[in-house]
Amino acid sequence: MKRVRALRSKAAVIAGSTLLAGVGLGIAATPAHAAYSDCESGEICFYTGDNGTGKMCAWDGNDSDWRNGAVQCSWAADNNVRSVYNNGTSGMSVVYYSGANYETRKGCTKKGVKGNLAGTYKLRSHKWVNSC
Repeated sequence: MKRVRALRSKAAVIAGSTLLAGVGLGIAATPAHAAYSDCESGEICFYTGDNGTGKMCAWDGNDSDWRNGAVQCSWAADNNVRSVYNNGTSGMSVVYYSGANYETRKGCTKKGVKGNLAGTYKLRSHKWVNSC
């Protein structure tokens, strides 16, 4: 089963409420940002910022094409991935690739690991594997 979601709804609701409250006052709301704590149990989460910040996309399964598949990450074509969190529960690692269909491996993150990537890449696919 595949599932992707953008920034968590809790933060989005708070930001939306702030925006609505500020409309009459001419106050602009600050956009909501993701955090490692937004990555739900069982998911792999990728972020546009360092240390689990910026925009986030998350999956609980494999995805062979983040841009054009049935499940899409809206920012993947235009933004580099800078950090990752494997909050999986199966004990599996996640390998990620810059090409669709698991082409051009860029890295692998073991279960429970979170942090910044050694480089910054535009990623396009990932899959759960037994080990890095």
